[in-house]
Amino acid sequence: MLPTESNYNMIDVQNMNDYRMLEIDKVGVKNVKYPITVLDKVNGYQHTIATIDMYVNLPHNYKGTHMSRFVEILHENKGMINMKNFPNILSTMRQRLSAEAAHLIVSFPYFIRKEAPVTKVESFLEYTCGFLGYMDNSGEMKRFIVSVMVPINTLCPCSKEISQYGAHNQRGIVRVDVKFRRFFWIEDLIQTIEECASTDIYSILKREDEKYVTEKAFNNPKFVEDVVRDIATIFSKDKNITWFAIEAENFESIHNHNVYAYIEKHNEGGRI
Repeated sequence: MLPTESNYNMIDVQNMNDYRMLEIDKVGVKNVKYPITVLDKVNGYQHTIATIDMYVNLPHNYKGTHMSRFVEILHENKGMINMKNFPNILSTMRQRLSAEAAHLIVSFPYFIRKEAPVTKVESFLEYTCGFLGYMDNSGEMKRFIVSVMVPINTLCPCSKEISQYGAHNQRGIVRVDVKFRRFFWIEDLIQTIEECASTDIYSILKREDEKYVTEKAFNNPKFVEDVVRDIATIFSKDKNITWFAIEAENFESIHNHNVYAYIEKHNEGGRI
């Protein structure tokens, strides 16, 4: 006869004592693909697919943690993964897994509808966005970071200065991480970054749009150094942002390497 719940006592191995007396800083699930709903400034909500890491600490006297509970908590909150609800998710992780500390990292593609600059043809552009949060045994958020990765276009100021007929340009990517005091929209952060490039990136450009974009870039040359400095100048004046890290990388069109710049700064008077 096969064992059943009534005639077989299932042993909970995770709750057994561990003899090595070593606490584990992070234990959990990693690279979980999951459908989530995030806030959208224009449409209210947007459905997307996230890649999620969830960890808690494990006291020295426990052999293991309950991995299935991470996914259970994720499923309970799948309809609202955002900066407003992050503390609730971390608190649930701590309580459900009897942990002192909880970590949650969520990365997801986010789509914004963009109009071509001249013809106004609409298309969607993808941005990689993310949230990173940490809560300790005080029950308060000790770290919460919003990140965005924004594709941009830059035109080389040096090439423009020395060339008789034009200048080389290239796509790049800007990653921004910020800590802040109060809620803000991801779309506003993305717009700030795009305004600091030579031009935006678009999914669809007709001939009239391409002419506009290339001429705009020619009249607005930027090094990666210019991009990170321009963004940092704006963030430094924003009293909502308490800390930021900005990195820009250009995929060079005439060199066999990429170029890179990075700025990290605590805003004066900000609470980190």
